[in-house]
Amino acid sequence: MTKPVAIITGGSRGIGAAIAQKLAHDGFDIAISFARSATQANEICQKIEALGCKALSIQADGSTVEGNKKVISETAKHFGRVDVLVCNAGMFSYKNIDQVSVDDINDMLNLNLRSVMVEVSEAVRHLPSGGRIILIGSTFAGRAPFAGISLYSAAKAGLRGFAKGVARDLGQKAITINVIEPGPINTDMNPADGEAFDLISSFTATKDYGQVDDIARTVSFLASSESGNITGAAIAVDGGLQA
Repeated sequence: MTKPVAIITGGSRGIGAAIAQKLAHDGFDIAISFARSATQANEICQKIEALGCKALSIQADGSTVEGNKKVISETAKHFGRVDVLVCNAGMFSYKNIDQVSVDDINDMLNLNLRSVMVEVSEAVRHLPSGGRIILIGSTFAGRAPFAGISLYSAAKAGLRGFAKGVARDLGQKAITINVIEPGPINTDMNPADGEAFDLISSFTATKDYGQVDDIARTVSFLASSESGNITGAAIAVDGGLQA
């Protein structure tokens, strides 16, 4: 029996890798994209295959339109279908607005917002009725608790508006789109035992970091048939940072 297919951009590490493995556990064949970490991508693919699912890794520059289109087209060509798109790849940087350049603005928007728009517009040509689009945003779309994140907050807030519009475009086709907004998550890039923990966790209600599986489980539900009446929503998984 043919399995449904899920694409996870930035799926070789951290949150993306956890999502890829969770969806494989749920019975999806998986395509992941990566920019540089080929070894890590191969390791994740091996874990997916060990679960009895097929895996495809695609090296692509997520900051370019060509790279965004490549991820969708190669997945569709390889598997013959796309059922779920998880736009997880992105970038983060600290810089006050009086220090940013136009290049900084372009870099942030290209990877965190334009890439998502391109990938979604390409994927909807393949998604069936019941298809799912899940965007990984940020709790900083709803609250900027410290200086230096204006560009990041703006780009991630843009995902909210985009999802609402696409929900209207695709609602009658029974294709849903939602944004998950993580707060601080324990990853190798932002470890819970790192020097930033005390400051960042202080903004949450739980005074702690979340785990990658918190995000993966939320994606799993939104990718399922049980979530069909949820679309155009932004769902905070942030330990109460927006509370």
